[in-house]
Amino acid sequence: MADPARRFPVSRWLALCLVLGLPVALVLLVAGASGLISGRAAWILLFVLLGMAGLFAVWHTRAAWQVLRRTDEILGRESRAAADWDAFTVIGELGVTVERLRRTLLDEKGQVALQSTTADAILNALPDPVLLLDSRRQIARANFAARKFFGNEMIGHDLAVVLRHPAVLEAADSVLHGESGLASAELTQPAPDGRSFSLRVAALPAGQGDTAAVLTLHDVTALRRAEEMRADFVANASHELRTPLASLVGFIETLLGPARDDEEARIRFLGIMRDQAARMSRLIQDLLSLSQIEMRAHERPSEPVALAPLLRDTAAALQPQAGARNITLQLDLDESLPAVRGARDELLQVFQNLIDNAIKYGRPDTAVEIHLRRRDQDWLEIAVRDHGEGIPRDHLPRLTERFYRVDSARSRDLGGTGLGLAIVKHILNRHRGRLVIESEVGEGSIFSVRLPIVR
Repeated sequence: MADPARRFPVSRWLALCLVLGLPVALVLLVAGASGLISGRAAWILLFVLLGMAGLFAVWHTRAAWQVLRRTDEILGRESRAAADWDAFTVIGELGVTVERLRRTLLDEKGQVALQSTTADAILNALPDPVLLLDSRRQIARANFAARKFFGNEMIGHDLAVVLRHPAVLEAADSVLHGESGLASAELTQPAPDGRSFSLRVAALPAGQGDTAAVLTLHDVTALRRAEEMRADFVANASHELRTPLASLVGFIETLLGPARDDEEARIRFLGIMRDQAARMSRLIQDLLSLSQIEMRAHERPSEPVALAPLLRDTAAALQPQAGARNITLQLDLDESLPAVRGARDELLQVFQNLIDNAIKYGRPDTAVEIHLRRRDQDWLEIAVRDHGEGIPRDHLPRLTERFYRVDSARSRDLGGTGLGLAIVKHILNRHRGRLVIESEVGEGSIFSVRLPIVR
């Protein structure tokens, strides 16, 4: 592109010189006329000053035009042609362009502030703790979840102040020192909290201000506990099935071998095999039932169920078991109570399990009391009370765990699978109900089911 100083017309250059040198020329003319200097010296000084003024104007015009050209590049505008400008217009246009540049910078500053605010809002909306680290491993920023978890005093401190786990610091150092762009680690807090976290450290691109890496913590406690529960469930289920299956295999081998011709042994062994097969069948049925209930856990049932007739039917079905132990089933049912929303078959299973347990663990020649009453304006309560040995207090919180038994041997002898109360708990969760267990050693137990009244 041509130099602007070389494209000015001569007439404009002379006009520029006259405009810039006119005040000095007037002074020289007055000085010459008054005899302070000679006329010839005055004219020589006048032409010298006019030339210097012209050169000064050309030099500044060139500089101003260069500023305009750079400003056009910043603003993304098409570059101006040098021939279109002279000293009389370039200064004015420079002022207009600088003002436009100022407004553009203000707009961009506002956009940057908006983006920063949006980024902070997004960061604080994340449920997992997020820390931004600078190149010295100090915490530069933290989202709301991180401040809630670690406290507000961590900003500006080294990461080791809040996370002293060696694997965490090693992962952060490897990213900050450029050894890797992404590192991960596992973190488990000590008891009693015992929470587990999956940690990731990722390097940020260059030019991110005071941050060099981002560290995120994802709480995997529920996942780890679910994995442990699954492993325990598989182990317990395998154990419960393995014992009767081993008995069946052993008796079958005996009947095929030494007891082949022993009629008395065959009859006795077949009875035991029948009991073991029934035990396996009950366990499989409970496992299938529990699985189906868990699959429907998020679906709240809506069928109206009258509880008084349901409890009478349940007690009638279990009367033979109660009579075998000389236990009386005493019903105290308020017939005026409203129906509840539920699944009749599932509620029937709840009360069958509770009354059956009361019969099994109650003392012979006693009573199992079944009460249906209104607890308050929001809840109905069904209480099943036995007069058995009772349950020690330290066992009560774990009674609804799968396969948990206070007395494993006695439970198996009575035909229990260890899943009955777990099924009760899951059914009541689906019905938005509650199970309350009260027991005193030597005085028996009360299992209370509370179901909400739907208005």
